[in-house]
Parts: sequence; structure tokens; C-alpha cells
Amino acid sequence: MKIKEITNYIEELAPLHYAEDFDNVGLLVGDDQTEITGVLVTLDTLEDTVDEAIEKKCNLIVSFHPIIFGGLKKLNGNTYVERVVLKAIKNDIAIYATHTALDNSKNGVSAKICEVLGLKNTKILIPKKGIIKKLTTFVPTKNAEALRASLFEAGAGNIGKYDQCSFSSEGVATFRGTEDANPVVGIKGMLHSENEICIRVVFESKNEAQILRKLQEAHPYEEVAYEIVTTENIHQDIGMGMIGEFTEAMDELDFLKYLKKNMRTDCIRHSELLHKKIKKVAVLGGAGSFAVSNAKSLGADAYVSADFKYHEFFKAEKALLIADIGHYESEQFTKRLLVDYLTKKISNFAIVLSQKSTNPIYYI
Repeated sequence: MKIKEITNYIEELAPLHYAEDFDNVGLLVGDDQTEITGVLVTLDTLEDTVDEAIEKKCNLIVSFHPIIFGGLKKLNGNTYVERVVLKAIKNDIAIYATHTALDNSKNGVSAKICEVLGLKNTKILIPKKGIIKKLTTFVPTKNAEALRASLFEAGAGNIGKYDQCSFSSEGVATFRGTEDANPVVGIKGMLHSENEICIRVVFESKNEAQILRKLQEAHPYEEVAYEIVTTENIHQDIGMGMIGEFTEAMDELDFLKYLKKNMRTDCIRHSELLHKKIKKVAVLGGAGSFAVSNAKSLGADAYVSADFKYHEFFKAEKALLIADIGHYESEQFTKRLLVDYLTKKISNFAIVLSQKSTNPIYYI
């Protein structure tokens, strides 16, 4: 099995186009045609992580956080990032990162937090824009049904709980082939009119290449007229954070104790207690102060995330309880998520869970 086969499985769970524009995801170090000896799954890739991979004979590290985030201008070993990359290259170890691609997956980081906390009726906190595209194309009436079926087969026309969705309208197309043309209908050099169907379908951006390939294969014309636009529509199943509910509401202090125990954190920083029950809870792994307003607008009683600055706790505005459980603590279950997922996909060799904590923060 080659690295590419493993990363294809990961990208079924967390397609790279889900990632935020600022991020650096995918295969960061190594050749995707290398044969796999073992996979080590970790939250961060440090020098100790590479040593662990060497010890356990794993030549692919699947990391949540990318070791290379900004540009690398040199590789002299002067920083921990340079040392990690150098050690990985010297030992023929590849490094792959999922980061915000997995953050935006409906079965990703925040979904795992919901599972650990036992939240039910979950949905995406901030559905992502720019993922849904629309294809408009034109085809002779007699070929419309076959073309539509080919587009559906390639993944077009899926809207929420519905598939094979499209809109069609009739019209008359005109065209004239040049001397170099080889028209399927009409005569080159002469203006031709043809009864056509205009077909419109939406699709997720990850399917664009295969949809265009099917369009070209199934369309009868030599030159296919089509248009693709990126919509502002949100995708309800892709995005940052999640919100869900407890079966039974609990007191604030009981909630904070429950949160501390289940999320295995030594410290919770929180906003002012409001002396009300906690039932609806929003969560977001990693630094999530930007989503307080989203949690409030959806009626959350509490918002669980990390990396809040002093003034950002004021954003609670007596509307909800903010609980900062720590960056590492909010994402620590992610590597177990990836191990469980890959183990189900691959059975011919072990997927190894890193035993090393990469948390750089300590409490006294």
C-alpha cells in the first residue's frame, strides 16, 4: 500500500478543499508513491514524534496540526520546525496534516467533542460558504435525460437529504460551425437552430473535476457550452464547530465539573456564572473566540472552546457561559478519531496511536 492510498482515505473524511485559505494541509513532507511500512497518528509533529515513528517502524506520520505552516526559507536546523523536517527527510518519513480540513468535517474535531460530552441533536455551528457550486449547461432535447443521469452519477444534484436534484428549461440554441468544425448537427458554415434543454445542477466543489469529465464524455457536441459559478449558499454539513443538547439540563458548576472530567483538562477558565441551567452547548476545537456570536445566535447556554484573551470573555455579555478548556485539551481526542477511522478502512497493518503528549502548556 502506498502513501497516496492512505491519504485518499483521509480525504474521504476530510477533503482538502474543506480547509481554510490560510491553512497548510495535505502531504507536507515525502513522496505519495512511497510504500507504507506503518502509520503513526499524532496531534503535533515534533522531534520526539519522529523518533517515535522511527522506533515503531512507521514511515508516515498523520498529524492534525501542520508542522510547516508559514513558508520555510531555509533548512539549517535552527528552529524546531526545521529540525523536525530535516529529521523526517533523513529517515524517509512522510508527514501529512489534516488541520482545518478535519475541523470543517461533520465527523471531525467538534463532532468528537460532542461525542465525548454526550451531546445529542448536533448540527454545524458555522456552516461553510464557497463549497457549493452550480453548473449550467445546454444539450439537445433527446440527449438531456442521459446527460442528467451522468451528472448525477458524478455527484451533481445533491442537496441535503435529497439527490438527483436539477432544474431544466427549454429553449432554442443557435450556432455556426467554422471550416475547422465537425458539428454533430447542422452544416458547418451555416447558422443552425437546435431545440435544447438548459440543465442546472449544484454540486460540492470536491466533485468538480469528475463532473466536468462526465459532462465532456456524455455530451454529444464537439464543443460543450457550460458555466460554473461558486454560490454563497452555505453547506449545512460542512463547517466549523457544532452545537447540541444534553438529554437533561445541569447546573453551571456541575456542567463545569463534568466538562473538566470528560475533557481531561487541569484547568477551565470561564466567564461569569449566570446561575441558569446548561442544556444547549456549542463547541469548537482549538482557538474559537471568533464564534461566540454564532453560539449566542443559536441560543447556546454554554460555549466550549480555547485560547480566549482577556477582553474576549466580555463577549459572553451575560447571554451564555464561555468555557476555555485549553487548546490541546479541546483537540486531544482527534488522534483517536483518526486511528479509529483508518483502522476500519485498513486491516493489513496497524495504525499506531502516538503515546507522546505534545501539549506545550503545563499547570502548577
